Amino acid sequence: MRREMSLRHPAWREAVPLLVAAGLAVWLLLKPQLVSDLAMPLRLPVILLGVWSLGAAFMRPLGLVPRRHWQRRATSPPLSLAALALFTLVLLVRAAMI
Repeated sequence: MRREMSLRHPAWREAVPLLVAAGLAVWLLLKPQLVSDLAMPLRLPVILLGVWSLGAAFMRPLGLVPRRHWQRRATSPPLSLAALALFTLVLLVRAAMI
């Protein structure tokens, strides 16, 4: 049974996005101006992207799976990983600009 799980789902596949999301969440707690200094038309999409990417990264390791098909698709790889990468890139660009 354990071997089947390791072949089906490597541990790093859920651990890496979780660690990246946790790091981004702590970074945003320490430096909220990365998002709060943006103009409102830019701030809202960044906030929505952050909620989606961080929420999706925390859902899978906790064993939470949405019931609706479109929610499962939006919170599972590759879409959730792309959202997390895009949010990370946005924060890195913002940090370089400040």
